[in-house]
Amino acid sequence: MATPTTATAIFAGGCFWCMVHPFDQQPGIISVIAGYTGGHTENPTYEEVCSHTTGHTEAVEITFDPTVISYAELVEIYWQQTDPTDAFGQFQDRGDSYRPVIFVNSAEQRQIAQASKDRLAASGKFNKPIVTTIEDAKPFYPAEDYHQDFYKKNPLRYMIEEMGGREQFIKENWKGE
Repeated sequence: MATPTTATAIFAGGCFWCMVHPFDQQPGIISVIAGYTGGHTENPTYEEVCSHTTGHTEAVEITFDPTVISYAELVEIYWQQTDPTDAFGQFQDRGDSYRPVIFVNSAEQRQIAQASKDRLAASGKFNKPIVTTIEDAKPFYPAEDYHQDFYKKNPLRYMIEEMGGREQFIKENWKGE
C-alpha cells in the first residue's frame, strides 16, 4: 500500500480546543495537533503562553493528504471557525495568544490564503474589515497532552466553549446571505 502524500497547514483562531474538531472531521485529515506558534520562546508551556509574554498564539497544525482535501478547502473551513474582523482575540477569548492568523508554509499556500481572504473581504458578509493576518510559519510546539483531542475527552465543556461567543458574534457581525 502506498504511503499517502502529506502536507501541513497551521491556523490560529482563538482557543485551539475549538479549532481541532472542525478539521478533524474532514476526509483526508491525518492529524490535528493543538499547540503554540509565532512566538520567541522555545517549547513554551500553556501557562507561559497565557501570560502573554512569549509572543505565541494558540494554533492547530493539520497534517493532511492533499489528494483528498486541498489547502484551499482547509482555508475555507478556517474562515467558518473564526471572527476574521477581530485582531484582538476570538469570541470570548481575548488577547494576543488568540489572534487570528493563517501561518503559511510556502508561496503557494500564501497565494491561496490571500486570494481566499480577498474573496471574503469582497463578499460583503461582514460589517467590519477582514483583519486576519497571513504570516510565514514559525516553529510549532505541540501543547500539553491534556489539550489534545479536548472535544473528545471533555465533550460538555467543549460544547460550552465552542458555543459561548459564537452566537453573539453572528448576531453582531454577519450580514447573512
